[in-house]
Amino acid sequence: PSKQWVMSLATTQTITFYGSKNLKEWTRLSEFGEGLGGHGGVWECPDLFPLTYEGKTKWVLFVSINPGGPNGGSATQYFIGNFDGKTFTPDTMNYPLWLDYGRDNYAGVTWSNVPATDGRRLFIGWMSNWDYANEIPTENFRSAMTVARTLRLAHNGEHLVVASEPVKELESLRREAVLLGDKTRTNTSDAITFENFLPNNQGAYELTFTVTPNETDSFSFALENAKGETIKYLFNGATKTLSVDRSKSSVAFNANFAETPIKAPLTAKKSYTVRLLVDKSSTELFVNNGELVQTNAVFPTEVYNTLRFNTDKGTLTLNDVTVYKLK
Repeated sequence: PSKQWVMSLATTQTITFYGSKNLKEWTRLSEFGEGLGGHGGVWECPDLFPLTYEGKTKWVLFVSINPGGPNGGSATQYFIGNFDGKTFTPDTMNYPLWLDYGRDNYAGVTWSNVPATDGRRLFIGWMSNWDYANEIPTENFRSAMTVARTLRLAHNGEHLVVASEPVKELESLRREAVLLGDKTRTNTSDAITFENFLPNNQGAYELTFTVTPNETDSFSFALENAKGETIKYLFNGATKTLSVDRSKSSVAFNANFAETPIKAPLTAKKSYTVRLLVDKSSTELFVNNGELVQTNAVFPTEVYNTLRFNTDKGTLTLNDVTVYKLK
């Protein structure tokens, strides 16, 4: 609309926008960020793009920051607002907002040149954290990327968020579906447990379910293996927090990695839809169609093949618990 190229340039603790007619001569347009969002570390990897919500175009600005993330180290914050070709004006919101509250999604940006016939805004991030990236306990690789994700604007019941979900093409990787079905936990002394839920589990699978807590504000589910290694997800509607405990998820290699809990703000709802992608060294959690996301690396010595649900009071109703083996 402004008939120019626009560049978003990270300038220490702000983003400066430049415009050009020919990609050679550049004119400074405006500067954004002073006093807004997180400033615990350097600003980098900006990405400015439009998304549509209820028929209206909004502009989203991604800014990666290191350190200063919500759970320490690296993370990507974002702002929602308007851009007129010169100035980015953020909506009044409780910044900083974070694209992913896990410890391992950083420096991601979106694709250019996605065909208009497709229309998606596609994203991929680096699945690590500078708190421990150089000490990852692997032999043949130092880190990996997140799965590709589709971004959209959504309302989580309290405010607008940038929601992200795995791209639909990932469903083509599903090879086997194990239907664990529906269950209700009626005795608080017993957990709902699915042991060896995926025959010949090699570590790459997708888990989906809907959970409804009854007469309780909190519950948890965990992935476990026979060696006692586990990653645990704790939902607390009273404190509006989703916490991840990976302190026992891996071989020990760095104190920063084992720090817990890894917290995210949770909008309390009657039920939660959960999609969890698991590989040998990664967990990517998407709650309520990606309104809340946590990406956390793990390094267990054998694959997780037990799923366990728990609550201190009340009951839990599980629906459509399904595990897909991934190619």
